Amino acid sequence: MFTGITEETAQVIVSKPGTIALKTTLTDVSEGDSLMVDGVCLTVSDIFEGKLTMDVGGETLRSTALKNKRAGKKVNIERSLSLSSRIHGHIVYGHVMKVGKVTAKRKIGNTNYITIESGRDFTDKLMEKGSVAVNGVSLTVNEISGGRFSVAVIPQTLKRTNLGDLTSSDPVNLEADMIIAAARGRVRKNG
Repeated sequence: MFTGITEETAQVIVSKPGTIALKTTLTDVSEGDSLMVDGVCLTVSDIFEGKLTMDVGGETLRSTALKNKRAGKKVNIERSLSLSSRIHGHIVYGHVMKVGKVTAKRKIGNTNYITIESGRDFTDKLMEKGSVAVNGVSLTVNEISGGRFSVAVIPQTLKRTNLGDLTSSDPVNLEADMIIAAARGRVRKNG
């Protein structure tokens, strides 16, 4: 589990089917640890001189925007939550529910508004002023309109994440707040 508060933007140095490697300054990371990479929970398989390597399965590549990450791109990363951690964002599992697409960005004052097309099957799980994770970043849903929603992003978040680099039609990994989704009765039951 994660909080959706990005600890660092790391640079992708290797991206090939089945593997992603990042250059990072994060310490206290061990092989086998869970790390959220742009909203996707991955397991660290190798660490060498500030480079973290993670295996990426076929299903993960198929169902997330990680397949679009190339060497040189920045990704948001966060270490997993410990039981003694404060939760500053919201509970994020790192299980991408949908890949959305940025359709608009606009700035009013010091706030950047990002509109994302996700389809009604995703927006039905959201609530205005509730939480959503976009590329693993915990944000507040500003407005919902059909199959689109918008978030308002403050300068501090733009500075600490890769959200400021997004342009129109960029794919983004999305995860609804599981508590809100469950309360709305939209989470599928297993079995």
